[in-house]
Amino acid sequence: MCLTFAMAIQASRRNFLRIAPAAAVAGLAVANKSIHAAAPPAGKFQVFTAAQLADDAKALAAKPGNNNLVDIKTATMVMTTEVAHSAKEFEWHEGRDHIVQILDGTTVYELGGTPKGTHANPSGKSGEYLATDSEGATRMTLKKGDMVTIPRNTPHRRSTAGNVTFTLISSQGMMM
Repeated sequence: MCLTFAMAIQASRRNFLRIAPAAAVAGLAVANKSIHAAAPPAGKFQVFTAAQLADDAKALAAKPGNNNLVDIKTATMVMTTEVAHSAKEFEWHEGRDHIVQILDGTTVYELGGTPKGTHANPSGKSGEYLATDSEGATRMTLKKGDMVTIPRNTPHRRSTAGNVTFTLISSQGMMM
């Protein structure tokens, strides 16, 4: 490296053209090692084939409820089927975000606004709250293929008149 630097000090185009490829290769080698050193260690992963998800959806259609697909320290992923279900109250969470994708059917979400009649969730989970209403909430109908993200601390409530099947991905843990 010192030799390369000494050559670079000499003001000649010929020396620069000789040095540049070697310097670039040296830089790439260092960058390549840094990238690979920062890569996460190989871990467990899960693949959900369309056929497996279709089978899960059929089972849930026969018996509505939840099927926990993923449950790790940082997130959960649940497939749910609901039939004629309406949440009585808005909920929100200090330590979780939600991503919901509708797989089949239709549901109505009410999102955001200012919670009224707030109280702690009786489930006993810290940082989880309920409210009888949320003034100024946005109401939207979600149908097959639609997706919504619900950031933490956002009041939300779901009402389903007919049937709906959806996946819910929920992060776990408090923000730093």
